[in-house]
Amino acid sequence: MSRYRPPAPPMAPYITVEGEAALRAELEQLWRIERPKVTQSVSEAAAQGDRSENAEYTYGKKRLREIDSRVRFLRKRLEVLKVVRDPPSDPNKVYFGAWVELEDEQGAPARYRIVGPDELDPARGYISIDSPLARALLGKGVDAEFAIDTPKGRREYVITSVSYRDSAGG
Repeated sequence: MSRYRPPAPPMAPYITVEGEAALRAELEQLWRIERPKVTQSVSEAAAQGDRSENAEYTYGKKRLREIDSRVRFLRKRLEVLKVVRDPPSDPNKVYFGAWVELEDEQGAPARYRIVGPDELDPARGYISIDSPLARALLGKGVDAEFAIDTPKGRREYVITSVSYRDSAGG
């Protein structure tokens, strides 16, 4: 059995201003606060002697590798991201950064914001621009009807509202 995994499809290089700030804050937290603490604890654990049976040392080294890996990823990712600062020229259509309210065929409402893949947060209603739902929404306006195939079958929706400001306070 091969361990080969095909490369992941490329992620869209877009991010909102808030998303970029969150990634930069995470990078700052890891590099300036967490990494020095872990480095200090590894040094103290190493000073205790036998490292082969020292769980604090082993865990600390593992945590340092995790931090360094995440820092490398964030630095590389932040270099290629394009921050979308301005709303589109036609604010009545769905583009990146839009808050979209939908109704399904049963009349059940749903509210989503189209964001970059680095900001994905289903609990807040943030969906990736790379998702099938977001791709189906792009370029459509209020009262547009569309259908997408989901794991539960084909679903039909109608767009009830498009906004580039969060009216729900989220």
